[in-house]
Amino acid sequence: MATLVFDLETQHLADEVGGWDHIAKMKLACAVTLNLESGAFTQYLEADVEKLLADLRAASLVVGFNVQRFDYEVLRPYAGGKSLQLPTVDLLADLYRALGFRLSLDSVAAATLGHTKSADGMLAVKWFREGQIEKLIDYCKQDVQVTRDLYEYGKKNKYVKFRDKFGRVKQVAVKW
Repeated sequence: MATLVFDLETQHLADEVGGWDHIAKMKLACAVTLNLESGAFTQYLEADVEKLLADLRAASLVVGFNVQRFDYEVLRPYAGGKSLQLPTVDLLADLYRALGFRLSLDSVAAATLGHTKSADGMLAVKWFREGQIEKLIDYCKQDVQVTRDLYEYGKKNKYVKFRDKFGRVKQVAVKW
């Protein structure tokens, strides 16, 4: 049993599959997990989705950013159409419950950690289509590292930071 920090990238953008109501049609391009106890990263391509699902199901806890609304929904078709019911800390869901609005991983990481992601989902899809799989996996791995850093900061300090609409740094309490 392990705590896994998790992220995935998709083969398609939302507007290519009919919008955000059709996340399950976006298809898995790659995924990365980080075992917090061992420090080991594992990468997965679509061909490895059964291993990914088995690893997520075996975890004592899955940590991610927007995993319940997005990542698990992308994986639903691979899980026989069933929603994944896993012990999860979804950083975005927790922040949304506390604040009443959504924040990007980049914005919370920048305010809290002083660093951000290296790219975005649109570039990830481009890299997938161009066959730049190592670049895609590296980007996904970096997202996992940012998510881990944010999770560990919040767990230790009991808050994370964000910038409000006026650019002021604010704190929000978290219970990770």
